[in-house]
Order: sequence, then C-alpha cells, then structure tokens
Amino acid sequence: MSERKIVRGGLVVTPAGVMAADVLIEGEHIAGLVAHGSDVWANAEIVEARGCYVFPGVVDPHTHIQLDTGIYKTADNWEIGTRTAAFGGVTTVVDFATQFPGMTFQEALEARLQECAPALIDYGLHMMVTDLPDDPAQARQWLESLRDLGVPSIKLYTTYRPNYYADDATLLHTFRAMPRDMLAMVHCENDALVTDATARLVTAGKTGWPYHAQGRPPEAEVEAIRRVIHLAGVAGAAVYIVHCSTAESVRQVQQAQRERAWPPVYGETCPQYFWLDDSVYQGPRPEFYILQPPLRPKAWQVDLLQCWQTLSAVSTDHCDYALAQKREFADFTKTPGGLPGLETLFQLTYTAAVHQAEQRRRAGEEVAPIPLPALARLLAAEPARLFGLYPQKGAILPGSDADLLIYDPEPEVTLRAEQMHTVAGYLPYEGIVVKGQIRTVLSRGEVLVHEGALRGEPGRGRFLRGKLFAP
Repeated sequence: MSERKIVRGGLVVTPAGVMAADVLIEGEHIAGLVAHGSDVWANAEIVEARGCYVFPGVVDPHTHIQLDTGIYKTADNWEIGTRTAAFGGVTTVVDFATQFPGMTFQEALEARLQECAPALIDYGLHMMVTDLPDDPAQARQWLESLRDLGVPSIKLYTTYRPNYYADDATLLHTFRAMPRDMLAMVHCENDALVTDATARLVTAGKTGWPYHAQGRPPEAEVEAIRRVIHLAGVAGAAVYIVHCSTAESVRQVQQAQRERAWPPVYGETCPQYFWLDDSVYQGPRPEFYILQPPLRPKAWQVDLLQCWQTLSAVSTDHCDYALAQKREFADFTKTPGGLPGLETLFQLTYTAAVHQAEQRRRAGEEVAPIPLPALARLLAAEPARLFGLYPQKGAILPGSDADLLIYDPEPEVTLRAEQMHTVAGYLPYEGIVVKGQIRTVLSRGEVLVHEGALRGEPGRGRFLRGKLFAP
C-alpha cells in the first residue's frame, strides 16, 4: 500500500470555506491541498471523491462506550463502539473515565485505558469526578495532576443520586479548584424537581414508559443550567453544558455568552433533540426513547437552524444498551437511559441542517440552510479545539491527522436498525429518510470504511492526550 494518497475530485469543506481541491496525504498526515488534477505525485493511491464533499472526520466529544454506571452496563465494548463510530464517519471520540468513590484519577484513567485498547479509532477521555478532596489546595493539586495526564476536562452532574450527584457546594468547590486551563462539562437537571416529579408519578402508579418524560420536566434542566452558569461565573470556571434538550436551554447559554467574556460558557445539543419529540412516548415503542434528559414537547424542542451559532458541538451522548436491557422492566424508573447514535450523527445533522432547511425555506419559513463550513465547525473543529485535540484532529490542514469523511450528498437513505453496527437491536430513528450517504472514511491516512465495508483492525486506535484548555 502506498504511503501517499490523493483524495481526488471532491469539494473540501472546512470552517474557513468550501473549495474544489484534492487532498494530499503522506503517511498518517495531510500534506496539503492542491487544485483538482494537479500533477503532484506519481504512483500515489487514488481515493475517489468526485461528486462528494470531503469533511474533516467527525469528532464526537460526548460518548459512553462500554459504560458502567455502577447500576447499569451497556452491552457493547470498545471494538463494537468504535466500529459503529467509524461507519458513521466519526474518527475521534472523547469518552469518559469514571472515578468511582475511593479511586484516584490516575487509577480511574488507567482502568479505562485498558478497556479502550481494542479501539479502531483514536480517542480522548474526560474524567467523571465523584470524589475530590475537601481541602482546596489538595483538590487543586488533584485536578492539576489530571490535566497533566492528558485529561484537561471533567464531568459533573447536578442529578443522579447517589452515584454522580453534586450539590451546589460541591459544584462551587470543584469550580474553584479547577485550573483555568481546564473545562468542566456539566449534566444539568435540578435533582429536587426530578426527584419530586418522579416520586409523584410513582405514588400515582404511573411508572410505565409513557410517563418517563413527565418525571424529568424541561424546567428542571433550564433551572439547573442557569444555576450552574451562575456558580461557574462566581468561581471563574469555564463550563460546557452537555446535551441541551430545549430551546430555552440554548437561550441560557446564549445569554451567558453575550453577557461575559470570562469565564466562557459553551453548549452542545444532540440529534435526538432536534429530530424527535415526546409524542414517541405515546407510540408503540416508548422504551426506545428512555434517556436523560428525555425528549421534549414540540413547544420546547431545539431548532438547530435557529441556534447553531450559539452551539459549540453536535454530539450523540451515545449509549448502546441492548433492547433486552431496555425491555427488562416496563418501568421507566428501572430502565437504563440512553440511545445509540454514533452511526447516524452525521447523516441526521446534515439532513436537518441542509436538506430539511431548504424544504422549510421553500415552504415559507424564515430559515436558511446552515452553511457547510459551520457543519465542519460543529462536528469537527470546535469540539477538537475545546478538548485540546486541534489541529491534530478536526482539521484539514498540513500536518493534521488525515482523518476524512467523504460524503455523497445525492442518495436518499432510509435508516433501518438491521443496517446498524451497534448491539442495541433497535434504532430510535427507524424509517427516517436522510439525504446523503457516507462513501469513505479515512483515519490517520488509512481507509477505514469504504462503501459499507470495514477495513481497519481492532486496536489501531490511539489515546489522545488533550492539550490545555484555551478559550
């Protein structure tokens, strides 16, 4: 196999613009961009991209592969999870190491890296913090040591008693201990509101799957986001609000961005929150859609076309629970929460941002398609930048890793569970028609997926040490 490749004939999409160019690859890295048909290298391997877009490989900053919550475990492993990602054009994931009580950060990281060994794609890690020393100086030292291990981001939760829950005092303590070159991701739901709503449903005997969303009302998310942003501002900590599931949640992030330059506030959403709504809980398969936060009423739903400029990423919050796990108990309080999403992230986001947007515009709505460079930002460049991986990842620049997604925008594809590579056995987006098809995926210059066939081998993925956070 040639060490030199030319991705030929495509339209290259970067945050800076769209250009007709061939991408030169030497070994694992991008060597440069040249005009179509330039006579540069003889005997290079040709990767055909005519009629396609060439995007940076997708960077998903929020996944849960081989998740162990201490209560539930997903049915996948790192070979399955990263294979699923590869078929979806995701060439980098940033997942989580969990600090279970009594563990040091280093112990948690080492245990997770052993689980990650079969990965087919490259990966970074955040740290789920559950046990930080009370002494401020010692807490600071712990977080600095974590950063120096190549993990410059942490995850906190305002709900999920007793496993992950952090009260306001814990949040403030952690934010104050954080070095300014670290970033805190926060799952925001007001635990008191969630606990109260769920308890009232249980008392009324309303624990079936159709009641799931009522147990985690949208007001709980919005209040927690507002509070977390305020506490982070008091402490001077940079925060990243994960999986914004409501338009009002995004507005809270937007307001903070307008009102202050430091500490910065970032936000993400996921395809489930702009493709699906809570009507599915009254449908024939409500168990498919048990997740936290739940799907929202239409009136609260995220509209990607109206908020993309506020967001820093579109992620998946991918959780590959098997259907048998979802159906073990017909009780939303006992059903593991999370959806598989890695394989459909790019197609769903592209379809909503470009194809559906054009249909809505023609129908008279005051919307416009999201520019392709903005998709490259949301799906690759910005998550890579925030979590210390840019420009190695998320970029099509000389010296960057040759991670590329070649996308044919013309086909119409109906999504089916049997086509997926997860272990879930179901698909939340069953029957949805998307515009476009992934033709080829390259990871560090290697053709990983081509026309539906996997070429890469387990274990080729590498751990990526994140650089220090810088706004």
